[in-house]
Amino acid sequence: MTTLPTGLQALAIVQAGGQGSRLDVLTRERAKPALPFAATHALIDFPLSSLATSGIADVWVSVQYQSSSLDAYLAGGRPWDLDRTRGGFRRITPEQGSGPAHVEGFSHGNADNLYRLREDVRVSAPDVLLVLSSDHVFNLDLQPVLARHLERGAECTLVTAEVGVQEAAHNMVVHADADGRVRQVQDKPGRTSVGTVATEIFLYDPDVLLGELEQLHRGLASSGGTDQGREGGADADDTGLGDFGSLLVPALVERGKVWAEPITGYWKDVGRPQAYLQAHRDLLAGRVDVFDQPARPVLGPTPVAPPARVRAGAEVEDSMIGPGADVRGRVVRSVLGPHVQVEAGAVVEDSVLLSDVRVEAGARVHTSVLDRGTVVGRDATVGRRPAGTRLSDELIVLVGQDCRIGRGIAVEAGARLEPGTTA
Repeated sequence: MTTLPTGLQALAIVQAGGQGSRLDVLTRERAKPALPFAATHALIDFPLSSLATSGIADVWVSVQYQSSSLDAYLAGGRPWDLDRTRGGFRRITPEQGSGPAHVEGFSHGNADNLYRLREDVRVSAPDVLLVLSSDHVFNLDLQPVLARHLERGAECTLVTAEVGVQEAAHNMVVHADADGRVRQVQDKPGRTSVGTVATEIFLYDPDVLLGELEQLHRGLASSGGTDQGREGGADADDTGLGDFGSLLVPALVERGKVWAEPITGYWKDVGRPQAYLQAHRDLLAGRVDVFDQPARPVLGPTPVAPPARVRAGAEVEDSMIGPGADVRGRVVRSVLGPHVQVEAGAVVEDSVLLSDVRVEAGARVHTSVLDRGTVVGRDATVGRRPAGTRLSDELIVLVGQDCRIGRGIAVEAGARLEPGTTA
């Protein structure tokens, strides 16, 4: 366990198990935490880096969907200096034969996930349990947050961020008083006038957490509110606990010892196409400070590739270019991943191209996210420039891995191409 200044012990769980269905074709063949960001990083880098640079060395990563897509990248925790003989990094996947039958298999939400891990947490006996999601862009020093959590005697601390009310409607909305004590939470309310949201960085008193999870589960079981025992069907092992905002956090709020801790610096949930592309827009506009903290670098595996090359006659404006990229055409307000090729006469604008994408001569790509290995043929058109600056999921083209868009083909704004599609 990590030794805190007070002599207490901390354990962190990074929940990296979600399918990421809102990102559609981009997560068909990868776990959402493996999705690249800023050309050379993956989303999982942000929670792991914040933990490692904050001195939280005992970190479990809970994965289930497409877990093999993360294995090589995680490398046993080595890129974040979390590999060690005692404690350190641990990868957790669903198992059979590891506990009571009703808690085996895949989890059905992040509170449900913690319930399934409760015996492991109990054996580890931490004094503080940190739980982080893995589809957010942020860089936070967690030590001051830990200190305030302990000073307040909090049973739960929610790290919060201020966002627009439209974005807040997709998150857990937090109502706190002037002292920071949380009075109410609303989970994905659809409409709200409050822009304070939970960032899915939680600190828990482990004893209170485990006790509340077990009490909630008993209540659900006695009222028939779980799917335990249902014959057949994929949800036969669903405990009914769902996500934190469904039952757990509201129950803890009622106990009166839940506190909000505002995040410092940039934070964004990038689990939707609009948010993913907007975060890259923010990065290019200089609004993302996560890479500007020398004492808290964003760590991760280093891509093995030569430096990028911009050829004579190429135009690159307000863009980021990953290692091994080769640009002969025009790139505007875009992010190119490793080994991307943009041929002469091609235009890429307001887009994110993941690794090994090739845009052939005369092709045009606008307001799109193209997954690795995709080829855009000569004179093809993918997406279009929106009338204004506001983004929506319906305007963004998503192209899955290894697609082939033929010569002169037009892919309409908002289209979704499944991995391996030939158009």
